[in-house]
Amino acid sequence: MLPDIRQSDSQYPVPEFNLGQGEIDDFLDELKGFHEQFADCFQRSESRDHFFRYMAGQFSELERKSIEPIAFAVEGGQVRAMQRFVSDAPWDEEKIMDKYRNMVKEDLGHPSGAIVFDESGFVKKGKDSVGVSKQYCGTIGKVDNCQVGVFASYVSPHGYALIDKRLYVPKEWFSPEYEQRRVKCKLPENVEFKTKPQLAVDMLQDIAEQGVLPFRYILADSVYGNSPEFIEAADSLIDVTYMVQVPENTLCWLKQPVLIKKSYSYRGKKKIRKILSDESSKPFSFKDIAESLHNTFWYRRKVSEGTKGPIEYEFTRRRVVLAREGLPEKTVWLLIRRSIGDEPRYSYYISNAPCSVRLNTMVWLSGLRWAIEQCFEECKTELGMDQYEVRKFPGWHHHILTCMLGHFFLWHIKVRLGKKSTSYYALAA
Repeated sequence: MLPDIRQSDSQYPVPEFNLGQGEIDDFLDELKGFHEQFADCFQRSESRDHFFRYMAGQFSELERKSIEPIAFAVEGGQVRAMQRFVSDAPWDEEKIMDKYRNMVKEDLGHPSGAIVFDESGFVKKGKDSVGVSKQYCGTIGKVDNCQVGVFASYVSPHGYALIDKRLYVPKEWFSPEYEQRRVKCKLPENVEFKTKPQLAVDMLQDIAEQGVLPFRYILADSVYGNSPEFIEAADSLIDVTYMVQVPENTLCWLKQPVLIKKSYSYRGKKKIRKILSDESSKPFSFKDIAESLHNTFWYRRKVSEGTKGPIEYEFTRRRVVLAREGLPEKTVWLLIRRSIGDEPRYSYYISNAPCSVRLNTMVWLSGLRWAIEQCFEECKTELGMDQYEVRKFPGWHHHILTCMLGHFFLWHIKVRLGKKSTSYYALAA
């Protein structure tokens, strides 16, 4: 889809990646120059060579881009040596990530950039890969045996790139029954169970504390929008606006309810708590609000140009007071999107945007998450992001990191060459 977008406030179109094969002269020389930036992140020259060969193999036209086919295809490749390099050799990942984010800032950085959080599943056979479990896999839209990674991406008027990753390790992996698997998969002893939102919080805090990438917005789907920890972390950042999707059963009031103090006894001590002054003023669900609104309050917006013509949705927004454990928590914007037709489907978003924010800006923000989906699609189809066969914890991170670097390398070439492209913007369906 190559949609149109009206410019207002801090809205901007995001360019598509349209660098085709054959448009880069001396591709391998360009890749070698890119790799030289990371030479001091490896202890041995052999590791530096394997690093280059592995990424070169990811850019090849191999049908399957796992270690063995890559080793056979690239000059000087050795299967065993490359397997040890990806799964066991020491990488200075902290230094690689620091250099990488500075490169992303140089090419894509913008004061109104957005950090987008999402997860991606990797279907796996067997039970020996680190973190593998029967769990929901968004890639195929159902529960299956898979690994799940939580990712952060950066999007700006100049492009988009993945900037961090965490492997989600299910809770059962930390039980005594999994001890041998943890050892075999080299799961570090200091790694403890964390939910997907908690992993996202770790990444957000790391990005913010590092202070390399400028950003104004935080975007995420309902897995993260429904997490108090994630919202608190986003709220704690100064001059940053979040727009997150939330479930339809989220509760709120359309105006601040009145509270009264009520005394009670607990273990012989008198205590005071706040309760609603009127029990009848119970909160409404977002779904109730959406279905009760008259058509007068819905605004139609074209969000993209599809193959069959304009794609449009209707939007409305309200200032609401969120409910938490039956009491008012805070006031936020509620943005509701509904499809057009006899049986409309609704999507719900909350935001801490200022009262003065325009509806068009909120509509734009609600759809900007497409950028991280595009990262996943391009990394999987072009670089074999989902075709790895490594089983160990370090191997997963090393493989994903090379995919992130490879994807950004293509954007770097595009930016360096000053290649123009059609700008586009799409809302997730």
